[in-house]
Amino acid sequence: MLLLPLGIAACSRERPRTSFNGQEALGFVKTQLDFGPRIPGSPAHRKTGDWIVAQMKRRADTVLEQRWTHVTVHGDTLPLRNIIARFKPDAAQRILYLTHWDTRPISDGATDSAQRALPMPGANDGASGVALFIALGDALRKTPPTVGVDLVFVDGEDYGDFDNGDLSKTTDVLLGSTYFAQHLPSPNYKPLYGVLWDMIGDRDLDIYQEGHSLQQAPEVVSLVWNTAADLGYSRYFIPAAGQVITDDHVPLLNAGFHVIDVIDYDYPWHHTPQDTFDKVSAQSLQIVGDVATKLLTSQ
Repeated sequence: MLLLPLGIAACSRERPRTSFNGQEALGFVKTQLDFGPRIPGSPAHRKTGDWIVAQMKRRADTVLEQRWTHVTVHGDTLPLRNIIARFKPDAAQRILYLTHWDTRPISDGATDSAQRALPMPGANDGASGVALFIALGDALRKTPPTVGVDLVFVDGEDYGDFDNGDLSKTTDVLLGSTYFAQHLPSPNYKPLYGVLWDMIGDRDLDIYQEGHSLQQAPEVVSLVWNTAADLGYSRYFIPAAGQVITDDHVPLLNAGFHVIDVIDYDYPWHHTPQDTFDKVSAQSLQIVGDVATKLLTSQ
């Protein structure tokens, strides 16, 4: 056992509760890291986007792409795309899931000033959510959802400046979720609720209830945390208030959607070059994947 990768050893501590496969999800994290940092406009970004589209075409009923160009405050031109994988596209009742697939071009969270200009690998911050969605696609082929499902991979979340979460001062961030909120799949699009899944692969998983989510969509918070409790995961989905976080759910909340953020923000390697494969685990992906799957298959 000592020779097994961390994800395999960790996964043995929790029995899967659904058809979701955390070990396969961990492999999807590795594939993304092998492409390199997924910075908008880079070859790795283009290759990763193409890979996500190909993966979801094998799993979802319909895959759509939203492509546009964004010019930053510094004059950089970013080719961006959201990828929308739809299950039961004709169903009137729908659930919206989001995750971002880009990575930050700098490591401004590094304590070593020499490392701050380096791109971050994004094993947890980016790759874990994408891996969750691809493996979720497999789970939904085995256990079809009871409602329509939209898995939205948003781009350009992490490029610019969050300015300590002050929305009036943020620049060049939350680009894909903002675009999606302004360019919905249909004019009358109104999901029952939505969940943003971000940084959910942390090997030391503890997910608190995010502040904006509690304030603006408390019923969705209750639904998700009660589902986790029913699965026996209360030690990981902690029923207590956490931080208020500026993330991709905010543009959707501002557009009138009830979307919450499921995020493990207590992550020491956030926005650093140390956000690497060894910091995520199959067990954490299994736990979150079980909750994400159960929500869609037990309506």
